[in-house]
Parts: sequence; C-alpha cells; structure tokens
Amino acid sequence: MEDPKRIADIDSHMAVATLEGVPVVFHDVRKALFDIYGLLWDENGYFTRIPQAIADATNDGVKWLNRHTAGGRVRFIAETPYVAIRVKMPQEGRMPIMTPLCSSGFDLYFREGDEPFTFMNGFMPPIVANGGYESLLYLPGGNRRREFLIHFPLYDAVDSLGIGVAPDVKIEGGQKYRNDKPWLFYGSSITQGGCASRGGTCYNALLSRRFNCDFRNLGWSGSGRGEQVMADYIAAQPMSLFFMDYDHNAPDAAHLAATHEKFFLTVREKNPDLPIIIASRTDPMRTAADVADNDARFREVCKTYENALRRGDKLVRLIDGRQIFAPVGQNGLAMGDATVDGCHPTDLGFLLMAEAFAKPIQELLNL
Repeated sequence: MEDPKRIADIDSHMAVATLEGVPVVFHDVRKALFDIYGLLWDENGYFTRIPQAIADATNDGVKWLNRHTAGGRVRFIAETPYVAIRVKMPQEGRMPIMTPLCSSGFDLYFREGDEPFTFMNGFMPPIVANGGYESLLYLPGGNRRREFLIHFPLYDAVDSLGIGVAPDVKIEGGQKYRNDKPWLFYGSSITQGGCASRGGTCYNALLSRRFNCDFRNLGWSGSGRGEQVMADYIAAQPMSLFFMDYDHNAPDAAHLAATHEKFFLTVREKNPDLPIIIASRTDPMRTAADVADNDARFREVCKTYENALRRGDKLVRLIDGRQIFAPVGQNGLAMGDATVDGCHPTDLGFLLMAEAFAKPIQELLNL
C-alpha cells in the first residue's frame, strides 16, 4: 500500500521552515544584548523561576517544576528577514491535554515603533525533539528593523536558547516595559499556563502585552499550596502587583482556612503599599457536591478579603472565579466549553480570565 502523504505535503500551512541552506548566526540569549524577563538562571546557566533552594524547600512539585520556563520572555531589536531558534531541552513535556507548542514551543511576536505586538507564528517543536530542536520563521516585508518578543515554553525546561538572525545583523535590547517592578502571579497549573495553545495565550501573557507590563509566573502545576516558605519568598520580591490564585491546588476549604489569610498577611506586612488581587478558582461545577465544595472554598477566600477591608486595606480586590466563564453559559453553551477538561482553560477561557482580571488591575494601577 502506498505510504500516506505527510500533512505538510497536503496543506502548506502545516509546513515548518527549516534552516537548511539559510545563513543563520546564533547568539546566546543570556548575553547582554538581549533583554530576558520572568526568569532567573543558576550557576550552570539553566533557567529557573525561583532560586532552586526555595523550590526544594516548598514541595516536590515545585522542586521539579521550577525549571519549567513559564512566563519567560526575551525582547530585542534587529533588522533581519528571519528569526531562528536553537534550543536544548532536557525533556519533552508531552501531555494528552496540551499542545506540544504550549509545552515545548516558543512564540514569536514583532512590531515596528510603538505599535502593539503582532503575532508572527510559533517555533514548532518536532514530534520527537531528542533533547532540542531548531526552527526558523520568515518575516513579512523582508529585511526591516523590528522589535521582537519571544515567549518561552510553559511546561518544559530549557537548558540553553540561541536566537538566530541573518549574518552581520546588529542586535539591540528591546524597549522597556512600563513597570520597573514586575507583576507577580502565584497559583496553580492554570497560572502556569495549562492548557493554552501556546505560551503567548495564557492570561498573564495576554495581560502583559495588553498593558505592556513585565510579570513573573509562579504558577505551579498541582503544587501551589500556600506554603509559608513560598509566602516568605514572595513577600521579599520587588513587585508592583501581586496576584494570589492558589484555590485550585488547595486540597479543600479547610486547607484554605489554615493558609490563605496567613499567606496574604505575610505579603502585606512586608508590602503595605502593594496592590493585591485575590481570586478563587474558575472550575465549572458539575454536581451539587462540587457546588458545595466550591462555595465553601470561596467563603474562605472571601474571609481574607473581608478581613483586609475591615483593617482599612484599600489596595486589595477580590475576583469571584465562579463567574468568569459565565459568558459562555449565557450564549447557550456549557461553561465547560471554556476548558479542555472541565478545569484547564482553552484560549477562550484564558481570554475570559484576562478580561475579568484586567478590570481590577486597571483600577488599582490607574492604567
């Protein structure tokens, strides 16, 4: 029987450009000519989101997830007709509910001048990466001066990343974000980005581009549980907004009662003038027991907020996550249609979350 054609032979939009025959010069993103946001790197040059000692002291999940590069971005300016990447990755985060582009790919955005960033395409990982891969994207209009923004993968570690441009191209740092101190998001797998279609479509990335604001993503898949060591670490970080959303990973309402307000007060004590947004989980409820559990959780989250108001705190806001996917239900669909699996948002779900979160952000920060 004749071998079936590859999909790229049938549909040219599915084809991925290769570097074969293209003159490309690669530059290490950790060098000074690039601006890296949302990531640290350790003594071995490996990217992390928090110091590994803090991750190790939190829980085994955070210890393992710390090298996932969620929230990482690189910005630079260059006059080049194409951009390539060469990435080394120690593992491949292939999961049935998540696209390989989300877990292992990079997103390329560009702009000229002060225009909003335009999405170009994703640097697509191969089905089997074998420790890394190369990918290239051609730019419309050929050789023009542009600013570039690349989002890192959400669910994979990155040992090294090289950015490739045409020979003899000068690379400059990109324009700066409007905030000197980043926004800091703490929460669950949803905060980390599961299950956006790609790195640039999770809610914190959408908000970052909308308001041109830097951020750090401290979302830990299944592992954001409000530990005191994490509260102490976050309280000591420079930030211009703190977003607290770990209801998804709390085992139950009793866990929230024991940790939620304590976590908030730890951050507030060290940061009396910091805007803080508290959110509850967005999961659509299927049964009466689910509704009862969710309502009990929300009451505990509310206690943190209401007690803050009683103390005269004017820089705290509450988001009722139970209402975020309601617009889907109001259009004759199931609220779960904003999710992949009844929990993790699709891009539609993340857009609804970004819209809901934008309102208190604008109010608190006068954006």
